[in-house]
Parts: sequence; C-alpha cells; structure tokens
Amino acid sequence: QVQLVESGGELVQAGGSLRRACAASERTVNIFATGWFRQAPGKEREFVAAINFSGTSTAYAASVKGRFTISRDNAKNTVFLHMAALKPEDTATYYCAVARGGLSTVEVSYDSWGPGTQVTVSS
Repeated sequence: QVQLVESGGELVQAGGSLRRACAASERTVNIFATGWFRQAPGKEREFVAAINFSGTSTAYAASVKGRFTISRDNAKNTVFLHMAALKPEDTATYYCAVARGGLSTVEVSYDSWGPGTQVTVSS
C-alpha cells in the first residue's frame, strides 16, 4: 500500500493563499489519479480536487473551482494543491488519496489515504 504524507497544518487569514503537498512513498507508475478531500468539523468528508497521472485531466468541486489548482510532479512523486482566495469555510482537515482506477470524484474509488492535516482560515 502506498504511504502518503501531506504537508503540515497551517493557519491563514481569509483571502490568503496556501500550497499543500502530498508526497507518495513510492513511484506512482501504477497509480492513475490523486485526489484531495476535506472534512470540516461536524460534516462529512467531501471531494475537493483530483488529477490524473499524466496531469492532463483535472476535476474540482464547485465550491473551490476557480480558486484551487491541483498539479503534480511525478519525478518527485508529489501532488500539490494550490489554494487561493481562501475563505473561513475552507477550514477543514485536508486529505490526499490515490486511486488505481483513474480520475474520480468519488471517495470509494481511492485506495490509499494520507493521515490528513489541518488548514484553518481565520476571518
């Protein structure tokens, strides 16, 4: 099973930007997609963004489209989530995950998950 580690938790003011990183423990040649999900207190985990292995196809939740950008550096086995124009409602624990079956917005498609790290956006 692939081990994933997200970059550390951060606190940022509303309107600010962050870059999250998700590093994999092995070459992701057999892993077709990487996704970011988030879970706010008292809410279910929700899809945020996903990217296929080649980086040629992406998907975003409506709530983040136009503000967040997902990208990947396969040479470094790392996927990034660039978050801009942050809002207090973006406060959540963010998880990255990998899927062997291709790009998906559905949680059950993902096989391995990182432990999650906290992002807090203050108003």
